[in-house]
Amino acid sequence: MPADKLLSIIIPIYNEAHLVNEYLPQIFELPINKEIIIINDGSSDGTKNILENLRQQYCFKLINQEKNQGKGAAVKRGLQEVAGDYFIICDADAEYEPIDISVLFQHALSANQDHLAIYGSRFLNKPSLHFYYLVNRFLTELTNLLFSARLTDMETCFKLIPTTALKQIKLSGRRFEIEPEITAQLLKNNYKITELPINYHRRSYRQGKKIKARDGFLAIKTLIRERYSG
Repeated sequence: MPADKLLSIIIPIYNEAHLVNEYLPQIFELPINKEIIIINDGSSDGTKNILENLRQQYCFKLINQEKNQGKGAAVKRGLQEVAGDYFIICDADAEYEPIDISVLFQHALSANQDHLAIYGSRFLNKPSLHFYYLVNRFLTELTNLLFSARLTDMETCFKLIPTTALKQIKLSGRRFEIEPEITAQLLKNNYKITELPINYHRRSYRQGKKIKARDGFLAIKTLIRERYSG
């Protein structure tokens, strides 16, 4: 596979003013062939102004949505702009290490397979017993059961996917249910998913974590709907 393959990095952001100046440059400076698409999803805490200032130093496409619409809606808006051969979503919450994007991308380039997605698993080599791990484990095992898969981290944000898959994936989720929706549709369309271990630093609600209990129920509903829909 040619080395000039392009990776589109989609970054949905909502009220992360305390993090973007420190975290985003780590993505901007990744030593890979990339384009970066940032969707400011109606932030009201100064994030928009910080992003505008960052554009004076770094090259990225910025889409400002006036109202907060949810992660899924922001991702779908970003997907309309991708020009890369692959795309990946990277939340701006500093839970993931940007350098792992390079690892996943290089693996995809080396594998040279059209129907292959590369997932970064937070739990492949270091499972935890905290509450969120147990919820993720349940959702992952439900995915495995419904779609005959063998995943360890269905809910991971780091899903590196060939852009050609967008011809087959039809996303409707507006919140965090977009994660199980993507995985279910990849599996339904006979994509192979390979997992690699990544680093993860879980943050608390006090630190700004946004996923809620209802998102777990939405994930279950989404998986069941995808399994039994055409």
